[in-house]
Amino acid sequence: MNREQIFPLLPENMRKPSCWTSFLRFKGKRSGIDLSAVTLGAGRPLPRIHNEAGAMKLGRIFLAAGTRLWSHKGGVLAIDDGTFLDGGVEVIAWKHVTIGKRCYLGWDALVMDTDLHQIGGNPLVNKPVVIGSDVYIGCRAMILKGVNIGDGAIIHPGSIVTRDVTAGAVMRPPQGTIKGMLATGSAEVSFA
Repeated sequence: MNREQIFPLLPENMRKPSCWTSFLRFKGKRSGIDLSAVTLGAGRPLPRIHNEAGAMKLGRIFLAAGTRLWSHKGGVLAIDDGTFLDGGVEVIAWKHVTIGKRCYLGWDALVMDTDLHQIGGNPLVNKPVVIGSDVYIGCRAMILKGVNIGDGAIIHPGSIVTRDVTAGAVMRPPQGTIKGMLATGSAEVSFA
């Protein structure tokens, strides 16, 4: 399978709304966000831009219905040209999230550089996420804090990425089998 079969092609004549507020839901500061190169897909719910005094640098990208971009105070969210965010994708930047050129993020994918909440009384730790160019991230994959994904990597649907992925690598989620479901609820789980 080659890149053209995996990545959707962005149309050359992309739709540019005359009034952004009718096509987006905003929360927080609108200043400092340049949406002039952003293309929006049709449908509901509308894409949401949530800016809590962070910075968003958005290139020539596509946002499908239900996408959510969130930059926290002091956080930086940067998405480069040709990237396609499919329905329900969420990108959360409390420190720094960078997504390179010509990436595809499938339905309901999640990219976040934070745990969002303190866990067990420990201080909140945020670590930057860097996704290279030409990366394919399948539906419902999760890219968690501190991860670097190299150019051309493929993250299969359902993967949970907690460590760096080298350029050109293919990551698949572990395939688990559940044996012997008992009435007590105990089971043996094994991974291939």
